[in-house]
Amino acid sequence: MCSEASKVLLAETWSEDVDPTGWWMSEKLDGVRAYWNGKNFYSRQGNLFHAPDFFKAALPKVPLDGEIWCGRGLFQKCISIIKKQADKVVPDDYKLLTYLIFDAPSHGGKYEDRVKWLQANIPQDDDKCFATVVGIKKCEGLAQLKQCLADVNKAGGEGIMLRKPGSLYEHKRSTTLLKVKTFYDEG
Repeated sequence: MCSEASKVLLAETWSEDVDPTGWWMSEKLDGVRAYWNGKNFYSRQGNLFHAPDFFKAALPKVPLDGEIWCGRGLFQKCISIIKKQADKVVPDDYKLLTYLIFDAPSHGGKYEDRVKWLQANIPQDDDKCFATVVGIKKCEGLAQLKQCLADVNKAGGEGIMLRKPGSLYEHKRSTTLLKVKTFYDEG
């Protein structure tokens, strides 16, 4: 069990009375939330994911907040791979997955500083690294947000996440992280 994993930043639901201009946008992924404690991956409930060593090898030895993902519309496949007990793990299955990193909780500082740190410390374009930093784009206004949401939905995605500029990492549900979806769920 990992108690820090249960204290990840969680999103509130966006409402149109919040102007998205200047906020950071990224695609809302339909994967499995995974907290990296510098050694292993854990679920939000603190349960260990038995990832093979090659999947973890290129990650820094600091906490990371992200999502294990295997593509749009493949949530059940992702779950079937990572929820296996240690003696049932098929290492080659992990080659279908990517750890998409949202944040570096222990880094401190504002969001933009943490993203810069991630971009400098997560190997990109490396066949041995199964992780990448989630792409972000500054929102220019409501029209752009709605267009991005439509584009993501058309591609089979789930929605958009908005991150307040200059925000700190909070270990709770916060209005500094908002989810924008056409259809809402409890997640």
